[in-house]
Amino acid sequence: MPDTSAVLVGQVGNLRRVGNPPVDVCGIPPKTWCWAVLSVFICVHRWLLFLLLAMSLTSPIRAQSSNQTNTGKDARATDAIAAFHRGQYAQAREMLEKLVAASPNDATARTFLALSRAATGACDSARPDLQQQFASNPEASSRRLAGVALVDCDLAQNRVEETWPLLDKLQKAFPTDADVLYETARVHMKAWNDTVFQMYQKTPASYRVNQLSGEIFEIQGRYQDAAAEYRKAIQKNATALNLHFRLGRALLLESHDPANLREARKEFEAELALNPGDAVAEYQVGQILLTEQDRTGAATHFEKAVALNPEFAEALVALAKSKSEAKNAPEAIALLERAVKLQPTSESAHYNLMLAYRNGGRMADAQREKAVLDKLTKPPEGEFTDFLKRLGDKAPKQ
Repeated sequence: MPDTSAVLVGQVGNLRRVGNPPVDVCGIPPKTWCWAVLSVFICVHRWLLFLLLAMSLTSPIRAQSSNQTNTGKDARATDAIAAFHRGQYAQAREMLEKLVAASPNDATARTFLALSRAATGACDSARPDLQQQFASNPEASSRRLAGVALVDCDLAQNRVEETWPLLDKLQKAFPTDADVLYETARVHMKAWNDTVFQMYQKTPASYRVNQLSGEIFEIQGRYQDAAAEYRKAIQKNATALNLHFRLGRALLLESHDPANLREARKEFEAELALNPGDAVAEYQVGQILLTEQDRTGAATHFEKAVALNPEFAEALVALAKSKSEAKNAPEAIALLERAVKLQPTSESAHYNLMLAYRNGGRMADAQREKAVLDKLTKPPEGEFTDFLKRLGDKAPKQ
């Protein structure tokens, strides 16, 4: 038989001569085709082992480099957010612009960048990101900050009408948050100021302008000025409801001298002539008559006030006191029990109910009411209260 090994060797030699790569690069003599295939497999295996070894040696270096990069980025983000919370909005914005440019998908960086832009007056560029964060950010604190910033931008750009739906969502999500309540007050104040300005510009001769001016003076404690404005409003429209009542109340708030009491009573009676169903005006007339020592007339007006509004707690107490003075303890007790249900924290109602129970011989009930009253009138306890007590017990150091 012919020597096949010699033929194979000759063929391999011919392959080498025509420039093909040698098959024994792994150091295995190519004696047969099987040996040739095996040599290739072993060669690839050795190269794979070498590659794995190289990767195992270099991966800790790459991991360390990646960790250092992430740590550096986290530190920069922390510094930028800290600058924002310190009120250094321009500095925070500059730092966050760079962070977002490097990591556009960083939600926290994008949120605080939008907040920083809004705080530096760039509301137009901040608005899309603020709207997105308010609508979809999973962190409640970030949603709150984005919502508050949007409200600030709307106010700065005089877009009050767009703010109401946003405020509604903020109040539902954060009903007890001080910032949200503050922004709500600002928006209402803005709307109030805008409307008042329009009223003074468009209807300067209206009695409503004088009425509104009187109410503003009343809030400021300028009762004489308030009364003057209410008188002007009445001159323009003497049949408008609530003007006479407002004037009467301003007079009472200004002074309780006899002249003011008489004029105030006249105004309340004028209000009742226009609106006989005004329970508060009836009550005010009764109080003035009580001051003038007309107890019978006062009781009549208190009766009318309670009849007009059975849940008018102050009128119930006033009428009950009249019943007590008339030695009618059962009716007084019934009226006062209704009053304390309507106003459980009313010291006046509990005090008069305690007296009515005592006058009616119901001592156990009187003691119970006294306990309630003591609890209501008890001074607050706590560390600061104790400090004030100790401060009052000691003479100041000279």
